Amino acid sequence: MIKEKSEFPLLLTREQASNYLGIDPKSFDRYVRSSDDLKRFMVGKQERYTIKELEIFIVNHSIH
Repeated sequence: MIKEKSEFPLLLTREQASNYLGIDPKSFDRYVRSSDDLKRFMVGKQERYTIKELEIFIVNHSIH
């Protein structure tokens, strides 16, 4: 079940980010998280992502 944008916290974990995008966490790691183009926020040693940056990444990496 995909949540509404307003149901997500400001900083998303890997699992929340993959859920927001509607993909498996392993696919997120392989195709999205591995890219240096995705801006991330560090909380200690843990990466966090914003919905805005996820959406920018998807738009910038869409096949035209």
